[in-house]
Amino acid sequence: MPATETELLCLLDDLDIKTTTFRHDPLFTVEDSQNLRGEIPGGHCKSLFLKDKKNNFILIVMSEDRRLDMKALFKSGKLDVGRLSFVSAERMIEMLGIKPGSVTPFSLINVDHPELTVVLDKGMLENEYLNYHPLHNEATTTIHREDLIKFIKHFGFNPIIIDFEQL
Repeated sequence: MPATETELLCLLDDLDIKTTTFRHDPLFTVEDSQNLRGEIPGGHCKSLFLKDKKNNFILIVMSEDRRLDMKALFKSGKLDVGRLSFVSAERMIEMLGIKPGSVTPFSLINVDHPELTVVLDKGMLENEYLNYHPLHNEATTTIHREDLIKFIKHFGFNPIIIDFEQL
């Protein structure tokens, strides 16, 4: 069974990671988020779950206002992957334990595939506080950038930091 928001928040508390969670209507897109989330301080982010034909899986976490050029990322050689595409909803649920519209770095709580690559946007990390869905899209949880990395490393992942503006 995938973790619940309550289990996630308990783990964050156990890791001595302070967060604040804001409730709102379901948000499915960046545009929804910008229009409906209200005033939540910190950098607002999006997460993308991608794969290549060799089943290398990549969780990319970036500022909501950044565009990902998958072709440029592939050609950059910054990741040892082939051409990238989005993962199917079924595979997302299987691997991350979340539904489309809820992709988040917090979904690492559900991952048992150590081959997953976690990529963080360098520009996103310029914000002291960052905002992500807490495993569903009816809330937003604010976390300090250093605590985000602490959370990711807790699960054995060493995030790769890429400046997406430089691709």
